[in-house]
Formats: sequence, structure tokens, C-alpha cells
Amino acid sequence: MENIKTDGKTLYFSRKGELIKITACGKNALRFQGFPNCKDDEENYTLMPESHDLKIEESERFVTAANGRITAKLYVSGKILFFKDGEKILEEQPEMTFDNEFRQYISTGNETWKTRETFIPSENEHFYGLGHETSSTFDLKGCSFDIRNVNAKCTIPYVYSSLGYGFIWNSPSTGTVDLSVNRTRWTSDAAKRIDYVVIAGNPKEVTEVLADLTGHAPMMPHWATGFWQCRLRYETQEKLLEVARRYKKENIPLSVIIADYFHWPEQGTYKFDEKYWPDIEAMTKELHEMGTRLFVSVWPTINENSENYRYMSDNNMLIRTTRGSDRVFSFYGWQAEIDATNPDTRKYVWSKIKENYIDKGVDGVWFDEAEPEIYPVHFDNLILSAGRGDAVGLLYPYCYSEMAYDGLKEAGREDIITLTRCAYLGSQKFGALVWSGDIRSTFESLACQVKAGLNASMCGIPWWNTDIGGFYDGDTQSEYFRELIVRWFQYGVFCPVMRLHGNRKRHGEKSNLLEPSGDPNEIWSFGEENFEILKDLIFLRERLRPYIEKQMKTASEKGYPVMRPMFFEFPEDEICYTLGEQYMFGDDILFAPVVNMGQRIKRVYLPEGQWILVKDGKEYSKGFYDIPAELTDITAFVKKGAQVLSAFAEK
Repeated sequence: MENIKTDGKTLYFSRKGELIKITACGKNALRFQGFPNCKDDEENYTLMPESHDLKIEESERFVTAANGRITAKLYVSGKILFFKDGEKILEEQPEMTFDNEFRQYISTGNETWKTRETFIPSENEHFYGLGHETSSTFDLKGCSFDIRNVNAKCTIPYVYSSLGYGFIWNSPSTGTVDLSVNRTRWTSDAAKRIDYVVIAGNPKEVTEVLADLTGHAPMMPHWATGFWQCRLRYETQEKLLEVARRYKKENIPLSVIIADYFHWPEQGTYKFDEKYWPDIEAMTKELHEMGTRLFVSVWPTINENSENYRYMSDNNMLIRTTRGSDRVFSFYGWQAEIDATNPDTRKYVWSKIKENYIDKGVDGVWFDEAEPEIYPVHFDNLILSAGRGDAVGLLYPYCYSEMAYDGLKEAGREDIITLTRCAYLGSQKFGALVWSGDIRSTFESLACQVKAGLNASMCGIPWWNTDIGGFYDGDTQSEYFRELIVRWFQYGVFCPVMRLHGNRKRHGEKSNLLEPSGDPNEIWSFGEENFEILKDLIFLRERLRPYIEKQMKTASEKGYPVMRPMFFEFPEDEICYTLGEQYMFGDDILFAPVVNMGQRIKRVYLPEGQWILVKDGKEYSKGFYDIPAELTDITAFVKKGAQVLSAFAEK
């Protein structure tokens, strides 16, 4: 084939209107790039590809390129197929008859293209990943999703297929993905090329390569594996300290407490309001003496009342727009937002965070609205340092977490965690602890979170959590919520981070503050009976911490999530690909959260092996079981012989 060129590591195929590039970018992984301008570039976005030799064979009609267990077969027509161990796993679907017109590029007129890549669907294929959103779906087959970020929706353009491969859509552009019965289609709104990676292997093998390509999470520090307390919001320094002191008095271990938003005098002023928070150093000193760390909320919003606004505006550190005002978010007036993709912005904003928080003893930051949140959700209207919003918008949360990681590293910190509402491929390497956003306080929401967390965990993000109890519409005086908080707390024990948060419906006198707090949200706030139940669950989490830290070590070294879909550990068991309401918590614990009001029976599937029900020590073998689940019961099993079983027996 005269239009083929190769140096043994890269395969180039030139055809009218397109240059195709195939590389071996990791173990058992091939990267496909299609350039509509027919020019190669070296942009990897967040990928960190490894160079491997390609095994290339040419014939008259096609060329093959192999890397370990994966092979690509590229025809003269431009059509490409992928094989794992000789078995077909992906085949492009033509746009026209006669097996013609593969891939589509439509110029946007600004050096980017609307791109489309379509594959023939497989009837027996299941998909998992794409980050998280409030959806009742575990298996994503048959679904269509927007590729964009909004509150409670974090899109990570990666899926794992039950056919035994992972697929990275390497584009930070907004777009869509259809995992439907008539096609599998990925679309970018404004990209420079079509760029994706196919990784062959079982879930563990693919996940290890995904971590190598996008980055490994650091080792989670010991202090972060305990219980985190938060509410919307602690209005003053004294109120926050009163809560921490109560936990100390009750001898209940408290790892982290969080000062939520509007502790500042103005949006975009990265400091505590001295009127309500008069002595930060004294506060952090007392908290540290009690064994508790302090995190503070940081928003990307800013307006002209901030002392930082004029400097940042004059130095192009704020997001601009292609049309209309540059005020892209409305909350107590229209706000501009910082441009986290600009290195100068990151350096300047971090200098303020360090001076006013970190240097005064604050241990970490909570990046709320990290998508960024904008109204209306028109990413094509954003002008960022990295490019237009519809072309690079998904990079924003990645760069935001990078800011905190680089700043804390420079300050000599190794125990780096940033709680963040959004992420992208590779955010994990910056210590991003992703949470699922502002979700409702309902059992339906809890059920969605279980599935959402498992899909997020398949995207290389091992640190993930929810607001225990949900964020809004929770009435702490109602029987409904008091049952919900117990079930959600049980779920929280078996999440990578256990964090209580929420804006509870306010009872009693109204506050005169600009942004007042909701009702109390501490474990003693939901009735005496619940107080004892929740306290016992915190002590269970304490006993599980050595086990959790062992799983965190594996997450850092191999990329394995702590919350694992059942198929992750049992890939040969077809039933495990259907189970969205139970999961493996690390190697040895199988947990099946109760997610329905009034539910007292939980149906559980046990895969191959012998399993011990933690509440009574009874032994079970493979099969479906209806397990009694009273309000205080945890529907969890441990592999027979696993040491962690003792953590459930102790009191």
C-alpha cells in the first residue's frame, strides 16, 4: 500500500481528506488518531502514552498493527476494526452504503471540527463508566449521554465493555455518546481530530493500563480514611468548634470538618470573614489538638466587589465570552469565574489560598462548582486560555485540581486531597476526591448514587463519595429522612470516603446572615435512637480503616477502585454484569446497600466461593439469597478466611 508509512512504532495512512495515525500507547493498547487537516500534532491532552513497538503486516487491501493482545485492521477504504486475541471487539459502521464513508469531520470555521465516530453495536455488549450522573442506570448499553459537566453530572469520556476492552475518547470537547442498540457513536462538538484509545483485557488488566495512561492516585493519607463532618453551613468559627468539641466529648473520632461556602466576605476573596471567623490559627490549632483536620470551600466565582477582581480582570485571568457579558453564573448577582486553564490564574489564586488558608493551618480545599457551573450551559460561549469552551471545557476541573496539587506540593505537603465536584481523565493523580454534587435527599437518589459511584469507579477515579443523606430537601424531623439517613450512612461506611453533608430544611428562627445555615446535620441531630446507630457505624468505619488503607494502597499502585462492580472481581460470571445495587468493597467485602423506604429484605447474589454474612457469621455459597435487613442490619458478606471479618465482630 503506497500510502502507508511506518517507523516500527507509528503507522501513518494517508487518504483523501484525512491522515490516520496508529500507535501502541500502552500495554495491549492502540491509539487511533484521524486528522482532517492531514497534519500530525503532538497534543496528548491528559494522556501520558508509553512508546511500544508495533507489529505491522501489509497486504493489498489492508494493513494490520498489533500490540500484545490487541490488533487493528485498517482497510484501504479507511475502515478500521479491532481484535482482542484474534476475536473482533470493535468495527466501524459506515455512514453510507457500499461500506463507504467512515468518520465524519465538519468544519466549525475556527480551526476545529465537529467529529463523529460510529461503530457497529454488539447485542451482548454491556458498557460501564462515563463518570457519574443522577441516573437509575448501571449498564449503560441502550443509553445516550451528553458529554458535558453540570452540577451532579461529571463526564469522563471512558467506558469499559463486557467484551473485554476499555475505550478512551481522548477529547476534552463537549459532545455526545450513544451506546444504543443500532450504533455506538462518539461525537465531539469542536475537536482538532478524532482521537481514541482501545485497551484489551479483563477489568483489572484494562484498569491498570488506564492508570498508567492517565496517572495513578497518590496514597490516601491515614487521616482521610475516617469520618468527615460537614453541613450547609457553619456560620461562625465558634459554631464549627462547638461541633468538633462535642464529637471529642462523646469520644467519637472525627477526621475532618469542613467550613462550607460564604465564610468569605465576598465571592472571589479567598479568606475568612474576620467578623465571624476572628482567629483562624487558633481554630486550626484547637482542631488539630483534637485530631481533626479542617477543609474550606472555594468557589471559582468572582465579581468587582472582590479585592482580587480588578487585577485578575486586567491580566486576563477570568473566563471571557464570545457574546454578551462575561458574567456566566448568577448567585447574589451575576458573577464572573476564574480561568483555571490559565497557568497564571492558577499561580495567582493559589497564592491567595495559601496566604489566607493553608499558612494559617487549614489542611485542604473543597472545590465546589468545579465544572465550572454556568448559566445558561453554553460551553461554546466560553473563552478559556486553553481554547473555546466547547473545544476544551472538560479540562477545567482537571486544571482546577492541578492548581491545588501543585501548590501543596510546592509547600512541602505529601498528604494531598482536594474535594471536588467534577473531574476529568487523570484528575486522580492530583489527589482529586470527587463527590457527586447537589443531589436530593430521597431513597430514589440513594439508589442512583450506588450505580453512579460504580460507573465513576470504572473511569480511573478511585476516590469518590456522596453527601451522606443527600444535599437538599431533607427534613431531619421526618421519619422518612431519619430512615434515609441510616441507610445512607450504612452506604457511606463502604465508600472510599465517609462524609456527612447536606442543606437540611430549617426549623425555628430565621437567620439574618446573607446565606444562613439549614438545620443541624450532626449525628445527634436525627433523634436519640439514630444517634446510637450512626455512632456505631462510625466505630465500624474506624475498625475497617486498616483494611481500607490496604485497598487504597492497591488503588495507588494498580489503579483498582475501592468500590468495585461485581464483574471487576468476577469477570467470567455473566450475572455480575447486571448487578448495580451491590458491589465489592475492596478484595474481600461484598456489600449490598438497602435503598428503599421500609425495605427489610435485601436480595443478594453471591458469586463463586464461600461467603460469611457479617451480622450472624452464617456461611453461604454461590447463588441468590433474600437476606433479612432490619434498620440496623448491614447486608455485607466477607470472603471465608478473610481477616477483615474480625472488624465486624468487634464492638
